[in-house]
Amino acid sequence: MSILRSSFIFLVALFLFINPVLAQDKKEMPEPIIITSKTLINDSKTKTATFEGNVVAKRGEVTLYANKMIVYYEDEQKGGNIKMIEAIGDVKLVKADRVITSHKATYLPEPEERVIFTGEPRATEGKNLVTGEKITYFMKDDRSVVEKSKVYLKEKKSGK
Repeated sequence: MSILRSSFIFLVALFLFINPVLAQDKKEMPEPIIITSKTLINDSKTKTATFEGNVVAKRGEVTLYANKMIVYYEDEQKGGNIKMIEAIGDVKLVKADRVITSHKATYLPEPEERVIFTGEPRATEGKNLVTGEKITYFMKDDRSVVEKSKVYLKEKKSGK
């Protein structure tokens, strides 16, 4: 099977089977993850899709950037769901005025949809900065856990 045909089949499967349960109400169905890049290599044997070059993954109002992303997925017989996504090199997650950067990030959809940032992770919101050894961002709860954290707060000047 050609790489182009394999890639097309993978993308169709990705969009059709990204939901854990297709029978859920439409209001409960998660938005699809849309990934763009310069190149895509799909490997049906290892169940991976490797995106390289200006990679952008978007889901709702969250956008994840990286030099490279590897998507690990299940067999179509098991639903074709995404098991994990690894983002490598110049990783940046953006949601509104919040930005998290690191050398590597791992997206895990189950049991709690989360992204784990390692390799000098830094989170900014406005002028405030948080650094740590590892930052875990829980997407559904919109909360973060920072291990070995250091916080830099820029206080607003009072109107006096």
